Amino acid sequence: MIVLYPYITGLVAGAFIVSSLYHVFGREALQPVARFSLAAAFVFLLFAPLPLLIHLGRPERAFSIMITPNFSSAMAGFGFIYTSYLILVVLEIWFVMRSDFIQRAKGAGLGALIARTILLFNLHEDDATRRADHKIAKVLAGIGIPMACLLHGYVGFLFGSIKANPWWSTPLMMVIFLFSAIVSGISVLIFHYFVVSWVNRWKVDSDCVRLMSKYLWGFMIVAVSLELLELMSAAYQQTHEWEVIHTLVSKHLFVSYVILQFLVFSLIPFFLLAFNSLARSTDRVSNAISWTAATMLLCQVLLMRWNVVIGGQIMSKSFRGFTSYFPGLWEKEGLVTAIVVFTLPFVLLYLFHRLVPLFPDAKKRSAA
Repeated sequence: MIVLYPYITGLVAGAFIVSSLYHVFGREALQPVARFSLAAAFVFLLFAPLPLLIHLGRPERAFSIMITPNFSSAMAGFGFIYTSYLILVVLEIWFVMRSDFIQRAKGAGLGALIARTILLFNLHEDDATRRADHKIAKVLAGIGIPMACLLHGYVGFLFGSIKANPWWSTPLMMVIFLFSAIVSGISVLIFHYFVVSWVNRWKVDSDCVRLMSKYLWGFMIVAVSLELLELMSAAYQQTHEWEVIHTLVSKHLFVSYVILQFLVFSLIPFFLLAFNSLARSTDRVSNAISWTAATMLLCQVLLMRWNVVIGGQIMSKSFRGFTSYFPGLWEKEGLVTAIVVFTLPFVLLYLFHRLVPLFPDAKKRSAA
């Protein structure tokens, strides 16, 4: 569960930044996924603390952060940042999609009732309100960019500030978490966009995918470089802690860290995205490369979270040895629970799309 916590939180940051590139910086090519990326950020944000609550076993105590705030607590700080960011994302969705909610509210049935409730039963709309909505949404998106960075940088800070664990305690941890979060967020958008388009027989907007692939290539270069620099720095310093880290990497995490995270799921997507960005290829080839690279990078970031969290926990606090861990299938924090927790945001995204369209132009392109 603790591996899923930073992983889902990272998807939030990356998805929101893609949305902001359209709403704030006017990258029109990202318009096909702009609404979906904002909705994805909201949905993943709702489920981000769920793995933590399952792990703690007493979820009702989470409200103590707000009822009896402790400003010197690192976890309480996450609660404040999370709550503030959630409110901002909800407000942005409300202003960005208000016209769609109004159209939905004018219908009948449960969906219309939910839409009217979301609108506080105010269905008034004209050119002035639409202009005001657009301006407010743009301001909220601009404020949301640093908050998204702060949210996931703070998750890295929670790990990096634990001085007793040499595998976690590094100033680079929050920066690494931030860039890997952006990589996973863009990757999940590309992956999901292709799957939804394939299921619904929509035409994929190749210009949008090519632009996202270029962003993905740039951010993955920075993320992977920082991960390597962190390890090289520890190796060069040759402190007494390096001995235990070297054993951890060369033996206990050799397959998941060296082979899978770097050699397979970093190098291959790097060359695929480099070819996609620098060479000319048909839309079909380019789309296939983008989807393959995005899927592999989703695995790469999950492996990175696994190696950080599990790697830090299998080390003895006295540096005298290691233990081993692999989740069971039906345990409380086992594989089935993890799959269910990770699937729930996609189910909610589907329900969101049933309420208001997240790909409003998709049918038009399909009919063309």
